[in-house]
Amino acid sequence: MAVEPLVVEFNNAMQEIYRRAKTEAGYNATVFLRMLQDRGALETARYLIHTAKPSDGFTALWQKGRLDLTVEAHVLQPRFEPLFTDDERTVCFERLDALGYTPPTT
Repeated sequence: MAVEPLVVEFNNAMQEIYRRAKTEAGYNATVFLRMLQDRGALETARYLIHTAKPSDGFTALWQKGRLDLTVEAHVLQPRFEPLFTDDERTVCFERLDALGYTPPTT
């Protein structure tokens, strides 16, 4: 799959996790939505990955038992692997693993 369609697919996935967090977990991620609008999905994900600690949204979703809706969980989806470095994917894995969450491999 070419990178450009994959970037579009990733953007759609990020919009979807915003919507699902709001409807399924009762978490209104307004800062995340603003970041998506200002930076785009790929740059937002990279920004959040490169922070020293997980974002407030990550923490809120963890508290709600919905780590599956985090950016980190989506970055680790095999279909998005070409968009991120091994180091970025490792950060995502370690954040999720530290809380006992292993994302599906498909």
